[in-house]
Amino acid sequence: MSMMDSTWMTLCRSSPAYEKGLDKFIERIFSKKGKDGHIYCPCIYCGNHKWVDRVQAKTHLLCDGFFEGYKIPTMFFKPDDTPMWDAKDDMQGLAQSVFHIFEDEDEDDDIGQTENQTVPNLNAKKFYKILEDAKKELYPGCKFSVLSFIVRLFHSKCVGKCNEKGFSMILDTIMEAFPLATIPNSWYELRKVIRYLGLGYKKIDACPNDCMLYWKENKDKIKCDVCQTSRYKQINNDSEGESTTQADNDGDYEGNKVGAKVLRYFTLIPRLQRLFMSPKTAESMRWHEESRTKDGILRHPADSPAWKTFDYQNSEFSKEPRNVRLGLASDGFTPFGNMSVSHSTWPVVLMPYNLPPWLCMKKSFLFLTLLIPGPSAPGNNIDVYMQPLVDELKELWDTGVNTYDASNKSNFTLRAGLIWTVSDFHAYANLSSWSTKGKLAYTSCHKLTRSIRLSNSHKVIFIAHHRWLELLHAFRMDKDSFDGTEEHEG
Repeated sequence: MSMMDSTWMTLCRSSPAYEKGLDKFIERIFSKKGKDGHIYCPCIYCGNHKWVDRVQAKTHLLCDGFFEGYKIPTMFFKPDDTPMWDAKDDMQGLAQSVFHIFEDEDEDDDIGQTENQTVPNLNAKKFYKILEDAKKELYPGCKFSVLSFIVRLFHSKCVGKCNEKGFSMILDTIMEAFPLATIPNSWYELRKVIRYLGLGYKKIDACPNDCMLYWKENKDKIKCDVCQTSRYKQINNDSEGESTTQADNDGDYEGNKVGAKVLRYFTLIPRLQRLFMSPKTAESMRWHEESRTKDGILRHPADSPAWKTFDYQNSEFSKEPRNVRLGLASDGFTPFGNMSVSHSTWPVVLMPYNLPPWLCMKKSFLFLTLLIPGPSAPGNNIDVYMQPLVDELKELWDTGVNTYDASNKSNFTLRAGLIWTVSDFHAYANLSSWSTKGKLAYTSCHKLTRSIRLSNSHKVIFIAHHRWLELLHAFRMDKDSFDGTEEHEG
């Protein structure tokens, strides 16, 4: 029986032929991994996602069998083509979840030319290309893969707050010490690798007074259209300490142009597309429709009246379970602790609610989309900074984007809709452009809000809360404890 002949996998697991085939399979896969090697277990319950050793793999496959549709990957049976996996950093998990959709294809065929498979779009191909570094040794015999080493370096830079110049010097030293290592030769090259993994962002200059963004048709302007404030920081150019802006009256610039205020924007569309590049995550994005218990009990946002109303009003959108329902949250925080209590930075975070409840609120699935700089809160001008996000949301809602679904190996048009926002009452006023102060502060009651203005403190207070009690409750007739009136309103 040939090892590449997988007919033995369909036999009874207690038969001698199955045990013989399994022994050859285990021996061949672990032949280059050593005594303590590990593989992804292809049994029914592990589903090629759990990292196990030789004994565990044989036990699982003998007791439970292979999952349906599993084929022996050809790369395990080429003499010198065993990929290097770094179990500690689990970079192989990232690569395996993406690359295993192609590992059954013949070498002479182009990717995606099989009968039941659609060619992945260009963004997916770029993502797969960069993940090849996950199975490439940093240098012969090294325990690190190229990708794991780059991620470790980038993490160290961020945690240690190392500047770009110092980090580039570290890279030069490492390259000099390890000339055979495959290492990016500069901070710029390393950042390109990280950017291809979807961790990049755009810098958009903004008016220091929050009047406008230098974006799209305004990207080349050097002064604000509203307040005429310069786009760039001021510099000292004489001995007396007088300062001027980096743009003179003739429009010429002195030195490097540094924006006075810079918005960081993390693009949304590539990050949503990346959710579908992993078969396991792509399947979870349909959980709300295919796996949710629908018994009327509120266990997930999909059980809520708001979700059901949204689906009813947008029936075409709701027909595709992979279309993403998003929630938006924003609030200000002080990034420098108690050292600068007046400084306020505002992040805008999106949450994809298609996922199961044990995943949709995990940190790894919360998308930081906008980072609005301080020192002051944007207030009602937050809509100025929301423009790039609104543009992407409109594109996702109106036309959608072509996206590759790794779970069924096909392309589809991905759409997304924002179904609600999450914030405190102050941020709610900024996001909704509705005043949460004064006599009509409560949006639910609106004109039915009961309030009075105190004559001495001039503050507005809200009364008649006891109208929510039962009709015969004693408090309704208690004039002395409230505002001197009986409450008969429903």
